[in-house]
This record gives sequence, C-alpha cells and structure tokens, in this order.
Amino acid sequence: MSALARLSIATSGRNVLMRLSQPSTSAVRCLQTTSTNRDIDSAAKFIGAGAATVGVAGSGAGIGSVFGSLIIGYARNPSLKQQLFSYAILGFALSEAMGLFCLMMAFLLLFAF
Repeated sequence: MSALARLSIATSGRNVLMRLSQPSTSAVRCLQTTSTNRDIDSAAKFIGAGAATVGVAGSGAGIGSVFGSLIIGYARNPSLKQQLFSYAILGFALSEAMGLFCLMMAFLLLFAF
C-alpha cells in the first residue's frame, strides 16, 4: 500500500488502518498449495518430460538415415570413402547433439522445476 493511501486512511480513522494493515485470509489462502495442485503440477512435469524425450527417437532415426546414406554413397562411388565418412561423422554428431538437447530438457523439467 502506498504512503499516500496510508496517510488518507490514518486521517479518517485508526480502526480502518488497523484492519488494512492485517493481511486478509483470502490473500493468505491463495498462496497455499493444495495436494491437488501439487499432483497436477507433478503430472504436468512428467508429461512435459515425456514429450521432450520424443526427440531422442528422432535422433535415432536421424543417425540411421545418416549411416544408411553413407552405405548407399559408398556403394555408388567407393573412391569418395574418406570424404563421405567425414560427412557421416558430422551428421552423426549433429543428430546426436539434438537428441542430447532433448534429453537435457527432459531432465531440466524433472529436476529443476
């Protein structure tokens, strides 16, 4: 409450100031958490973590696609083996990094919030 409001209330009566200085029971009740709210928060946390781990499956599919393409490329042109392998390792690393980011977000949702 601002200082000007306190001054105007103080001039109108001491009882009003005493009633306003005490917190109301409805304001205190809003800050309390019930077991139902905690259960809902916990369920939302688990659902969010499960949704975040779906990206790990996408990472596995991406890695399979990268190495499948490596085998096809090597079968078509064996002389480019070293260059194709370096591109495959780069694709593997990027795909695996995305999977690890998804897993990291799942752990953050579970243990940080």
